[in-house]
Formats: sequence, structure tokens, C-alpha cells
Amino acid sequence: MGISAITPPPNAEDVHETLLEFPDNRLLIDLCGEFDRNLAQIEHTLNVHIIRRGNLLAVVGDGEARGQAAMILQQLYGRLETGKSVEAGDIEGLIRMGNSAEGTGTRQGDQMELFQGGRTEIKTRKKLVEPRTDAQKAYVKALFENELAFGIGPAGTGKTYLAVAVGVNMFIGGHVDRIILSRPAVEAGEKLGYLPGDMKDKVDPYMQPLYDALNDFLPGKQVAKLIEEKRIEIAPLAFMRGRTLANAFVVLDEAQNATTMQMKMFLTRLGEGSRMVITGDRSQVDLPRGVQSGLQDAERLLKGIDKISFNYFTSKDVVRHPLVAKIIEAYDADDPAK
Repeated sequence: MGISAITPPPNAEDVHETLLEFPDNRLLIDLCGEFDRNLAQIEHTLNVHIIRRGNLLAVVGDGEARGQAAMILQQLYGRLETGKSVEAGDIEGLIRMGNSAEGTGTRQGDQMELFQGGRTEIKTRKKLVEPRTDAQKAYVKALFENELAFGIGPAGTGKTYLAVAVGVNMFIGGHVDRIILSRPAVEAGEKLGYLPGDMKDKVDPYMQPLYDALNDFLPGKQVAKLIEEKRIEIAPLAFMRGRTLANAFVVLDEAQNATTMQMKMFLTRLGEGSRMVITGDRSQVDLPRGVQSGLQDAERLLKGIDKISFNYFTSKDVVRHPLVAKIIEAYDADDPAK
């Protein structure tokens, strides 16, 4: 990779500094980030101090944190050498992966393989998507390997985003002929009838997160054209009744708001050559009191069936603003059912 670590003399005592040499000054500038913000993020998260000395970076701190910071700097530089960018989320992802390796027998030097091996890089027309936690990596692997996959966990963990990314990847690769994205149109505070316009106008606000995800992976004009040609469909769950969804990548989002009958109806739409992904958050059920969530029933009934995978996320997998994870943890701690 062209990076060398300068080690101190073997008889040095109380050494709390690791020196890393980066031969390409242009890449080193990108590694540090504007106003050294990338270094500041690593320093703040790992409680180390990073000092730049020409084409050297000195990492100062306790042994374990210093070693992890050095590993992350080397891996980020490796990304830059392959032409990839370095963003705050990439740094956070490497830190998460490094922390999750503790106590699991995974060597820190192996962490880069989590981003480069197998199908953990999802290529779309507009961007390259990479899982940023172990749970996300396992989830992406399951989406490629299983005909029916469930992603269950709190908001912000990438369940839907990664599912749509994989769907776009498989569509571009010719593995499926169309993408179908669906959600239950369940009111959460406002009634559908109070919204102005025709049925599409009333339903589209509920589907907006799915439009947002698609526009992140495909050019806007292409999305519009594919929707017009019905090669991409975004529709409420109720519109799925009576259909057979063959040669399609199908995503049901917010599945905790599907009733048991709706879930059974949707699952039995799976046709030849199709993949189906069900995502949901059991803590955000908006169904009327006393109505059983179809997601909970499906989880209970379908576990153990071959080619059906269940992947779970926690607040540790939240990849939105760091405060989101703390908010979820606070609500979980206050939940008497937990």
C-alpha cells in the first residue's frame, strides 16, 4: 500500500507514539481533510492526538486506541490510493468495524477485507455503497444470497437504503427485470383524507423515502423514465393484492405496519426469478390498538425456513447523526417491555 510504520528502538520505554509515513503528499492532504477535519474526527472518537510532520503522521495516545487510529489512517489512505473518497461516514464505519472486532477474534488487519471482499461494495449508477457495520455487511450478504430476506431494527440503520441499493445493482446487472417498492399507507397522526389531491397525491408523501433512496442511486431523469415504463413501481401495499411479482426485486418497507393478512398476501406474491426484502422496526408500530403486526407474525412463523434470512440491527448500527443512536438508546432504556 506504500505506507510504512516507523517503529521506535526496541529498548525505548513508555513510548506512546506511532509514526506513519505516507509517500504521496496529495493523498495525504485528502486523508487529513479540509482543515484536518478527518484527523479531528479520529482524535475525538478514539481519544488520541494526531500530529502532522511533513509526510509523517504521529499518533499519540494509549496503546490500544493508538493502534486502532493507526490502522484506520492506513485503511483510509488505501481507499484514496484506489481512487475512492474519504468522508465522515467512511471514518465512522471503520471505527465501528474496529470496535466490533474486539473480543471476536477478528484481527484489525483483516478489517479492510470487510469493505473489499465479496459483495460488500454495491455499485449503482450514481455512487458506490459500502456497509459501515458488521450487521450491515451481513445484511447485504443475505440480500444477495437469499430469495427472501428480513431486515429488522431501529430507524437509521440502513435497512431500506441498502435494500434499494442492492435492488438497483441487480436491476442494472440484468438479474431482475424491474424494481417494486412498497409501504403500508398507515396514518401516523394525520389522516390520508385530509391531504389534498387525488389518490397519487395522497399516497406519495408516504412513499417519499423510497423515491429519495432511488434518486440517490440513479439519475433523476432515468428514475422518471423507468417509473413511466413501469420498470420501477412505487406503490402502497394495498395495490399488491392479486398480483404475481415475477423477475422482480421487491422491497416492503415499514413492514411493522402491515397486518397479518396483508403480510401473508404480500409474501405470497413472490414469483419466479424474484427477490423479496421485508424491512421494519418493531418499536414503531402505528396500527390500531389490538391489531397484530404482520412483521411479528412473519418472524415467528418463518424462522428456520431455508432461503429466508433474518438480520437484526441495534442502535449501534445507526448511521445517521450520532444523536439518533443516543435517542434510540434513551427510549429503549425507558421502555418497560425491555
